[in-house]
Parts: sequence; C-alpha cells; structure tokens
Amino acid sequence: MTGLGQKQTLKIAKKTDFGVYLAGPEGEEILLPKKQVPAGAGIGDPVEVFLYRDSEDRPIATIHMPLLTLGGLARLRVRDVNKNGAYLDWGLEKDLFLPYREQTYRVKAGDEVLVTLYLDKSERLCATMNVYEALSAETPYRKDSRVCGTVYLISERFGAYVAVDDRYSALIPKKEMYGAAEKLRVGAQTEARVARVLEDGRLELSVRDKGALQRTEDAQLLEERMRRSGGKLPFTDKASPETIAEETGMSKAQFKRAVGKLLKEGKIEITQREILYKG
Repeated sequence: MTGLGQKQTLKIAKKTDFGVYLAGPEGEEILLPKKQVPAGAGIGDPVEVFLYRDSEDRPIATIHMPLLTLGGLARLRVRDVNKNGAYLDWGLEKDLFLPYREQTYRVKAGDEVLVTLYLDKSERLCATMNVYEALSAETPYRKDSRVCGTVYLISERFGAYVAVDDRYSALIPKKEMYGAAEKLRVGAQTEARVARVLEDGRLELSVRDKGALQRTEDAQLLEERMRRSGGKLPFTDKASPETIAEETGMSKAQFKRAVGKLLKEGKIEITQREILYKG
C-alpha cells in the first residue's frame, strides 16, 4: 500500500457508525476513527491525515501528526524495551517499533535516540538508528566551522559517523580519533571542527581544537560581518542553530564563543533582539 508513513490529504468516501472511510492512494478504503472525524465533515470532503498500521496491522488514518514521517529524522524517547526490540514514543497511540537489528547500540527505557523511519518487508513502519541515507549533504557550514552532532555509528575501517545538528552528514576519520575514543562512543554528543567540505557536500571533521586561535578568527569574522551590515547583527546568541549557521557559517557553540570574546573586549553590546558593534 502506498502512502504509509506520510501526510496526505484524502477525501471521505463513506460514513459509518464507527467513523469514515477515506479513499486511499490506490482506491482502497482507509478507516478514520469516529473520534477523529472533523465536525461537520461529509462525503467528498478532504481531510489531512497520516497513514500507518494499527495494532492488528490494518491500514488506518489519523489526524494526529507524529514526530517522524517517512524519510525524516527525529530524536525520540524510548518508552519500553522487550525481547523483540524497543518501542518509541512518536506521538501516536501505537508506539513505533525499533528492532534490535536496527540499533547501533542497545538502548534502554528513557533514552533519546536519533532515528529515521522505514517500511519493513511486511509494510510495517519501523524505526532505524542507521540514519546515513536520511542525512542531508546540503550543509551551511564551511571549513573550520565548529559544529556539534551525535555519533551514530563507529566503523573500525573508516571512523566515527556523526549527524551534525541531527541533520547533516559528517565523518570523523579514523586518523582523527586518536586520543578521543572514549568521547566518540555511539550515541554521544560531540563537538568538532570542519576539516573539509567534500565535493558531495558531506563534512569531514576533526576533534583537534584550535582553541584561542579559532575564537580570534571567528570574532574577526563577526566584526567584519557587522561592519558590512551597518554595525549590527539582527539576531543574538539565542537564535536557532539553523539561523546562526545560515547567517555566519558557524555552529551555535562557535558563535557564542566568538560573541563572548567580543563582549569581553567591549566591542559589542547585546540587546534582546540584536548585537550592536561598538568598534
């Protein structure tokens, strides 16, 4: 059945005492339970729904949108673990199944894990921690940017695979892992420097910190940016990581360190909405 795991707008084809049936992508009828039918909705009316399978593996629709859809990425909490695998809270009545074979490390109840969604051989929606294919190569970062990400896989041959901002594809090569093996365990958060942006857009990272030199370079870049922008930045260090990366090419942590240096030197003033350059 097509459309499972995705948001769709389907029309009401039939009304019953226990709900309505929607006309599915292939002409099949899919139940939307009565308690979720919009007030006043009638035959032919469109309804935005998410399609999945209920506890008896029957296709079913819901107007409640989950935290994760097919092809997307989300950090979900582990609600329970049993002999078959783990069950994740993704905002629907039926928890999302994470099989043991799709875990890059053994999770426990209460953990938060970065996962993507896939259809298994029986067309059931499941989660996987092997997120490589779902990560984006269209990164806003440049060489020497400081970034933060989640280590989701470690390869003895290639190194540590990292999801930067839980979104962008990156690798810490094996040669760069020397002396940092404990910090680079699977599931851990790590800060690193962009050593290279590869031709395909993916990032190659280094955990070797340039320290004070990096902060000085970043502060100089911010100064130049503010001079070109009339002496101010239209956001502060409380802005989202995406906004900071798009506007400056820096991670939020990197940006905050540079702002801290300029503030300490008396070169800037921070208001509620912007950063003013004092020179």
